Formats: sequence, structure tokens, C-alpha cells
Amino acid sequence: MPAQPLISIIIPTRNSGKTLKACLASVTTQTYPHIETIVVDRDSQDATKTIAKDYTPHVYNHGPERSAQRNFGVSKAKGEYVAIIDSDMELTPKVVEACVQAMATDPQPKGVIIPEQSFGEGFWAQCKALERSYYVGSDDIEAARFFTRKTYQDLGGYDETLVAGEDWDLSNRARAQGPIARVSEFIRHNEGHISLIGTLRKKYYYAQHAKAYLQKSQTSSMLTANAGPLQRYKLFLSRPGRLLRNPFTGLGMLFMKTAEYAAGAAGLLTTSSQSKGHAER
Repeated sequence: MPAQPLISIIIPTRNSGKTLKACLASVTTQTYPHIETIVVDRDSQDATKTIAKDYTPHVYNHGPERSAQRNFGVSKAKGEYVAIIDSDMELTPKVVEACVQAMATDPQPKGVIIPEQSFGEGFWAQCKALERSYYVGSDDIEAARFFTRKTYQDLGGYDETLVAGEDWDLSNRARAQGPIARVSEFIRHNEGHISLIGTLRKKYYYAQHAKAYLQKSQTSSMLTANAGPLQRYKLFLSRPGRLLRNPFTGLGMLFMKTAEYAAGAAGLLTTSSQSKGHAER
């Protein structure tokens, strides 16, 4: 393996003008020097492409969803390794360096998990940051984002038929081939100003598409899945001190998560009802 192999960072975008500049700037401040950045946009109507071109010549347009964008980006990559991040994420300075070091272990990992910290504006963003803090170190919830390009291509990349659960699906397929490593450096996830209604709408949308992931992963019930509601509540309650440190935020986080699961259940039920109706016709 070369002493300092090229790393390709793939960033799918869609009207990402508010967060993309900070994301791309964080790539330029990495302590690891050999990086190419590839932005794959999907018909943005804002300044996304203009911002991207200020940082990299590798700007493309592709769709229809983020899995297809990511796979297209990897097809254009020249790096020995690929890192997949979102346009609302910011890398702390040593993320890439730590991932390269993790890949140098023997046996070589099939992927690397980079933990996330959430930040944003307003009360619900504080609740989301608290929730995210519980997931650090959980292999069932955190998904790998850093791979050798060969491993990524051998696995077929992200499943483009999945709109929800595609991150877990790729990680599960990688883990079936070998070990998954993790680093202690963080990605900072910019949640912006979180609206509870907007969050519930998002959960409803993704839950409508979750059936395909559940069938592929052979999970009979999202309720009892490794990353499902029962396991997450068990995780939250296993560290009551963190909830009670700021009781208002702790209760808000539990309320928000419960509301998200209710929205997700409604999305699943809507999809099941529509499928049943089509089958009866």
C-alpha cells in the first residue's frame, strides 16, 4: 500500500447551499494531504453547484436519489479509499488521517465507522444532539462511511433500490466480509434549525420506503430490530444521568423520539394499506 494513498471524498447534494461551504471547507483543513473531493448534485435550484466549483473541479449532476449519487461519485473516483459524507456534515481535522491509519491494521477492515456529533439551532436541535450522543460506539446504529474503493465496488456500493436503510445495508454487507473498524475522530452533523413537524414528515417519508430494507435484511419487525425502538429506549434508559443532566432536554428528546416512531409507524401502515389495496384489485 502506498505510504499516502489518495482519498476520494464523495458528497451528494440537493439544494445544499446553506451547509455545503462549511462541509467543503472542513475537507480542506484535513491533516491528511492527499484528497480529491467529488460533489454529485441532483438538479439543485440554489447556489449548490457554484459553491462546489469554488472548491473542486469534480462536480457532476446525477440522480435520482442519494444512493445513485454516491455510486456515481465512486465511479468517478481515483482514490484507493472512498469516504461518503453528506453535505450537512463537517469533518473534524483528523478524520481522514485516522481512517487511513485504521485501514492500515491487519487484517484490513472492510469499512470504518466515523462517529457523529449533532449541532444546530433551537431546542429540538439540542434534543437531537443528546440523542446522537447515545449512539457513539453502537455498531447497530452507526454505519461505516470509509471503505477501500475495491471493497465498495466489490459490494456493489449502495443499493439503489433502497431509499431508507441503505447505510445500514451497505455496512451489514461489508461486515459479512470482514471486520469493521471505528475511529475516535468525529463528524459534526449540522442539523440546522430543527422543526418538529419537519422531522416527523421526514420520518414518515422514509418509513414509507422502509419495507424494502426490512425485507432485504430479513427483519420481521422494526420494533425489535437491533436499531429499533425497543433497543434505543433501552440504550437511553441505561444512562439516566445523561437524561437528567438537563431534564427539560432529556424529556424533550424522549418525546421527539416517540413522536418520530409514531410518524414512522404511520408511514409503514400507509404503505402496507396501499400495497394491500393494489393486491386486491
